[in-house]
Amino acid sequence: LAGLSLYFEDGHDDMDDFGFDDYGSECDGIRITAFLDAGQDNLTPLGRLEKYAFSENVFNRQIVARGLLDVLREFSDNENDFISVMETVARMSEDGEPTVRAELMEQVPNIAMFLHESRPNFPAAFSRYLVPIVVRYLTDPNNQVRKTSQAALLVLLEQGLISKADMETKVCPVLLDLTEPSSDDDYKIEAVAIMCKVVTMLNKDTVEHLLLPRFCDLCSDARLFQVRKVCAANFGEFCSIVGQEATEKLLMPKFFDLCSDSLWGIRKACAECFMMVSNSTSPEVRRTKLSPLFISLISDQSRWVRQAAFQSLGRFISTFANPSSTGLYFREDGHVSTADSEDIHGFDDNHTLSVEVHDVFTHTISNGSSGSATTTNNAKNTEETEHTDENFNSFHYWRSPLPDISGELEMLSSQTSAPEDNCPDSKSSHTEDPGQSAMLIFILKVLTCSLTPVFISMGIDSSLIITLLLCLQNVIPQQLLDQYLSMTDPARAQTVDTEIAKHCAFSLPGVALTLGRQNWHCLKDTYETLATDVQWKVRRTLAFSIHELAVILGDQLTAADLVPIFNGFLKDLDEVRIGVLKHLYDFLKLLHADKRREYLYQLQEFMVTDNSRNWRFRYELAEQLILIIELYSHYDVYDYLRQIALTLCSDKVSEVRWISYKLVVEILQKLYACGADELGLNFINELTVRFCHCPKWVGRQAFAFICQAVVEEDCMPMEQFSQHLLPSLLSLSSDPVANVRVLVAKALRQSVMEKEPGCAYSDELEETVMALQSDKDRDVRFFATLDPNKGLMDTAPLI
Repeated sequence: LAGLSLYFEDGHDDMDDFGFDDYGSECDGIRITAFLDAGQDNLTPLGRLEKYAFSENVFNRQIVARGLLDVLREFSDNENDFISVMETVARMSEDGEPTVRAELMEQVPNIAMFLHESRPNFPAAFSRYLVPIVVRYLTDPNNQVRKTSQAALLVLLEQGLISKADMETKVCPVLLDLTEPSSDDDYKIEAVAIMCKVVTMLNKDTVEHLLLPRFCDLCSDARLFQVRKVCAANFGEFCSIVGQEATEKLLMPKFFDLCSDSLWGIRKACAECFMMVSNSTSPEVRRTKLSPLFISLISDQSRWVRQAAFQSLGRFISTFANPSSTGLYFREDGHVSTADSEDIHGFDDNHTLSVEVHDVFTHTISNGSSGSATTTNNAKNTEETEHTDENFNSFHYWRSPLPDISGELEMLSSQTSAPEDNCPDSKSSHTEDPGQSAMLIFILKVLTCSLTPVFISMGIDSSLIITLLLCLQNVIPQQLLDQYLSMTDPARAQTVDTEIAKHCAFSLPGVALTLGRQNWHCLKDTYETLATDVQWKVRRTLAFSIHELAVILGDQLTAADLVPIFNGFLKDLDEVRIGVLKHLYDFLKLLHADKRREYLYQLQEFMVTDNSRNWRFRYELAEQLILIIELYSHYDVYDYLRQIALTLCSDKVSEVRWISYKLVVEILQKLYACGADELGLNFINELTVRFCHCPKWVGRQAFAFICQAVVEEDCMPMEQFSQHLLPSLLSLSSDPVANVRVLVAKALRQSVMEKEPGCAYSDELEETVMALQSDKDRDVRFFATLDPNKGLMDTAPLI
């Protein structure tokens, strides 16, 4: 409405009838529906609506379109009047002025929501009047109107305001008509884009029966590369909706064509959606067809295609994950758990580990094709664990278990019968034969197993045999793994992407999870190379995910391979250290108690930063220490964490100080919970000297805050609180600074008095509160008289 004054200056004759004359040029706050008010025309409100909705003045019609929602509200009490308004809206939709049509369409989502809320009164109004307008505007000759209708359609779908019947009988037929081979190019390109966006909001049956055949045809549109590009960009969404059978039968041939398209932009789009496509296929198709296809993209002649492929490589590898081989699986709530009877936790404590692995890999595993086998594998492993004793005998005790070659046998059988129709012949010379690879691994496993007793009898170290077996990873195609490991090659940064090492680091937890901890040796060197990369962004990425990798690898590998790198990150730049600091508790709780205790001496180093103004670093340290307290004994907390906490309490930044006061309270609670009353008393005396007798008022205010938190958190028995803290708190009731007295009043009235200490200071406590209720400061009086059972006022502005 900011531009209305421009129209007023032109002096339209109808302006007086709008009732706008009293507003002058400042019309930002006018009521749009003022034209419905009684004027000099003696018309009814509906008559005035008709007058202005079809006025010769374009501005009048725009105003009516803009105020349609308010108009509908005013006429919603009477069904006949409401229908008359909807009939007027339908006629207005045919207005010859594009700006009027665009204004009307912008109001449609709001009107639809209003009708949805009033559906009992007007059940078919939206479907009968507005849906046809939205559909018709998809073919409007004006570009602005079409774009507005497309945006409105997406909003309506996202809000669930269009019924399935309307989508199938009104919207989809129009989209299909617009995507006909004979359709106008501009309309066709727009329709393909909207169809690909719409498909994510429809159910599988609607997509498969109505839109999938047309989508397959559009993927092969030889005339418009824009159409093929849109299809390639949205290919993954179609696959994920229609499922494995339709993907492999109908979509895979099209995907192969798009991956070899003459335009690099289309091939790049295919590389970007490769993971979603892979998730919609069987393991056999993923390994025998998609893997060679991806290799062709990763060696594409276009740098942009290679760049996109390498960025997607880790995500594609993660689709090969199998819970039975990784040792982990994902529950429905998205947290990592063990796939067998082994528990991953803090090994001297009973802290069950339940952390979220990186979002991209959580999504990958939980939605991957192997997800359906998760429950089965977990149940199978649990059952095997339960029957361990029954199956035990002396032969099983010393004999190495036979290798599981079912995967290789399945691969071999599939190789003899798998059709090669969809694999481009031109690419076959650049990829290894998966059947030969499977055969080689099969032979090596069998030979190793067969010769193991011979090796042992000859005195050959069994670790060599284990090493040989470990080298035989067949979780993912070796060429994919080789390409992934090559991402740390400096030459890749020159020929592909300067940040390729960062992408490698980003996806490493997912690749490690896919390979499983038994194949960590495949990634160890790469991880160490990334950890010493000259780019701090690469090291920072690893620092933020090292706790996730520790979950995947378990305690032994973590102690051997991750702890040294973790220690290096502790001495790195602040940009890298913050990644370690943010998940310090998550990492430390995975270590054994003796190894964990070594870090007590290093926690002090987090107080020193490259830039003293980086107060968020110290704030994060305080937050982590609150969590870390539970990992150490009360002696260690008192000797090490207490000093850090007190130092943080004196920080120049108030945000750091206030989170540190909470840390102090947690330390005090730890001491008393462990029965270390003497240490607790020493700490209380230290807090009293440092804060209660602080020459600065902020310190005395902090003491009042700490006292209230101690009471509310039940950190110590009330008898001891009354004896050791309450007298000092009462002494602050006469503090010369009002902000101190405010928190004293708040602590006494809302916390201390509610606990009814029943101590020697009860009379003095009541007298103090009464004195505060008569304080000269209004805020002090308010908190001294506030009923603690009522909603408590936030005192942050007073701090």
